[in-house]
Amino acid sequence: MPSLHGELRAQLDSLATEAFRPELADVDRLSTLEIARLMNGEDASVPAAVAEQLPAIARAIDAAAARMARGGRLVYAGAGTAGRLGVLDASECPPTFNTDPSEVVGLLAGGPAAMVQAVEGAEDSRELAAADLDALKLSEDDTVVGVSASGRTPYAVGAVEHARRLGALTVGLSCNAGSALGAAAEHSVEVVTGPELITGSTRLKAGTAQKLVLNMISTVTMIRLGKTYGNLMVDVRASNDKLRARSRRIVALATGAPDDRIEAALELTGGEVKNAILVILADVGAPQAAELLSRADGRLRAALAAGGAPGAGPAAGRGHGASECA
Repeated sequence: MPSLHGELRAQLDSLATEAFRPELADVDRLSTLEIARLMNGEDASVPAAVAEQLPAIARAIDAAAARMARGGRLVYAGAGTAGRLGVLDASECPPTFNTDPSEVVGLLAGGPAAMVQAVEGAEDSRELAAADLDALKLSEDDTVVGVSASGRTPYAVGAVEHARRLGALTVGLSCNAGSALGAAAEHSVEVVTGPELITGSTRLKAGTAQKLVLNMISTVTMIRLGKTYGNLMVDVRASNDKLRARSRRIVALATGAPDDRIEAALELTGGEVKNAILVILADVGAPQAAELLSRADGRLRAALAAGGAPGAGPAAGRGHGASECA
């Protein structure tokens, strides 16, 4: 009977992400520029691999957005690089889309400490994944995205299996075709990026692919939920000087109003960008702007229509003199 290590080695030998590339066996003898060119060429293949999965990605996003519209959460679960990318994506949603930190959650095998240091054995535990999800009190309105380059990581597969048993929507994001993660999930997204420059180093092309897909999942979901107005981040949380400057610029781009009008509207609305845009374009007071947004479930376009704003659109302020903010 083969040993556990023998079985694992056989599994890894069958994965495209783990394949050895003999043509790169002398890569360490190349110049730094030559290696950089090789890596750049490798990275250039990733968007095409993602493009092949766009229909599957779109189906997963639509399903997740429908559940989030009912009050559900978006939960990423993974280990190592995959898990860290999920945590990164989740942590960027509050400042970008003004979500509550509980709405988009990143679960990393081994917990927060694993962000900076490997926690031995954590990725091998299905039970740990189930316990982490149980701590969130998962519901049928939630979506769990298991993220694993190999598509076989027990923590990610276990998270999807457990979430599915509880009735949550499940998505499996991996970089190998026919993965165990894809088979376990309701929606399978398998971005086949192929062997890495450094054998088995899936923080490279596979990590880039996962980042691109996670960007899509969170961003398009938030667009579907009305968190943007056109391509403007109207739900941005102004928590620092840069974001406060960005808030003013967004109001300028959406309305074309002069600076003094923008400052007054933001002052009236406590810095809330959507509300300030409504105050200007619908010519209403702050309380009425808040009421219109509440009735429209936070969707600015619908609130503007209800408020009778004449032909407003995010292109209205194009060419306004607001300065660029990094």
